[in-house]
Amino acid sequence: MTILLFGVTKDIVGSPSLSIPTASITGRSVPKTVKDLRIFLGKAYPELSKLSSLAVAVNNSYAQDDQKINSYDEIALIPPVSGG
Repeated sequence: MTILLFGVTKDIVGSPSLSIPTASITGRSVPKTVKDLRIFLGKAYPELSKLSSLAVAVNNSYAQDDQKINSYDEIALIPPVSGG
């Protein structure tokens, strides 16, 4: 599974993308959810858990925690943004 990273998430991970084996997320094959992914990433990169908000997009649409994800989905982490 490949996850695209932007802004501060890219800085935290140290790369513009992250590749993880899908079996690593839950220890099972399917189903996996956005919530499972958040938990996995929070353990692997604790700084991600400290962000005030972190949206997850699956196939170019914002996803809720209960949305199932597959290894072929396009996943992106959208960090909080501020403007002025």
